[in-house]
Amino acid sequence: MSSTFEKLENQRAKLTMEVAAEQFEGALQKAYLKNRTKINLPGFRKGKAPRKLIEMQFGKEVFYDDALNMVFPEVYRAAIEEHELEVVSEPTVDLNTDDASKILIMAEVTLKPEVSVKTYKGLTYKKPETEVTEEEVDKDVDAAREKNARMVTVEDRAVQDGDIANIDYEGFADGVPFDGGKGEGYDLTIGSHTFIDTFEEQLVGKKIGDELEVNVTFPEGYQNEELSGKPVVFKVKVNGIKVKELPEANDEFAQDVSEFDTMEAYREDIRKKLAEAKEANAKREIENGVVESLVEQLDADIPEIMYENEVRQMVEDFSRRMQMQGLTMEQYFMYTGMDPKGLMDSYRENAEKNVKARLALEFVAKTENPEITDEDFNAELDRMAEMYRIEREKLDTMIGENEKKGIRKDLQVQKALAAIVENAIAQ
Repeated sequence: MSSTFEKLENQRAKLTMEVAAEQFEGALQKAYLKNRTKINLPGFRKGKAPRKLIEMQFGKEVFYDDALNMVFPEVYRAAIEEHELEVVSEPTVDLNTDDASKILIMAEVTLKPEVSVKTYKGLTYKKPETEVTEEEVDKDVDAAREKNARMVTVEDRAVQDGDIANIDYEGFADGVPFDGGKGEGYDLTIGSHTFIDTFEEQLVGKKIGDELEVNVTFPEGYQNEELSGKPVVFKVKVNGIKVKELPEANDEFAQDVSEFDTMEAYREDIRKKLAEAKEANAKREIENGVVESLVEQLDADIPEIMYENEVRQMVEDFSRRMQMQGLTMEQYFMYTGMDPKGLMDSYRENAEKNVKARLALEFVAKTENPEITDEDFNAELDRMAEMYRIEREKLDTMIGENEKKGIRKDLQVQKALAAIVENAIAQ
């Protein structure tokens, strides 16, 4: 098998692969044997019609597609390796059988673009803030207090802001009840703005057992078009009042919610965890900032198909996450009102950033060619085995040579990024 390679415009290329007539004839015979039971010819039992007669009846090309599918993958892969091409699109395939001694298979593909980066040393980034403030520690303590709060029934006063009022309600538009406007025994936190307009404010000052009419107006563009911008009346009864009582932030509280005996030790642990989280977040911010600076130095004529492929991959990842949560994409579109095109459009900007960042980092990795040791490689496989929750030995059997090359290339990109960050300058 031989092949030729021709560059076309717009990152396109044409591969012409020669296949011996005998090899293609063998594939045609296999295609005939595979499909003959599906073809009926008068005078022959099903599956017994001769191949030549079938070809006379339906055309000599009747088995070409299946034969091509059998032959193409191997010759295409060999041609890609022979010419050392990085292909970023599915091939458009054509077949030429004019020469009885050989078959020509033509495949047009889009290639990864040639890339250059003006500079990748001394890039700048905005230094993130990593200091932990006492206010941030207080916020975590208050969150723990909220989580451990107890509800206390109030009977000797009226509803106040921040109270939880248990209410029955029913809404009327033009004197007629509307769907979804009725509830019983509903706990409403006053000031949470859970309900529309000034609903919650109108309950302030009311006592247990009070019945009142609450006048509100639905906002323009409300999801129920019949209620959009419409004034309505809710008949409301106050059944009860509760208030959230927070525990005091003292040593006893620290002992209840943590492994520490004192509030001081508990706060110090919170401060340490916040610092670790900030450092991790700062590392990501620095990397992102450096990559943004790197992309600004990128010079490449990027084919549209690379962006489209990245968008599709991001949508597929999103779909898998939805399935893990028990939600189909059809349900997601129904609940959100989005459509497939809208979802793909929403990923477009990030897809472009991802593609450009990857190309730029691959250029640096190719230029610097950082060494990937066996120790580096095995550590990455250990990490993957742990992530996928499978035995390392089993993972080894699942990974072929191409996958191993891809893993080593990814590790080179990671080392290239680390080197760029190390040489970057904070502003």
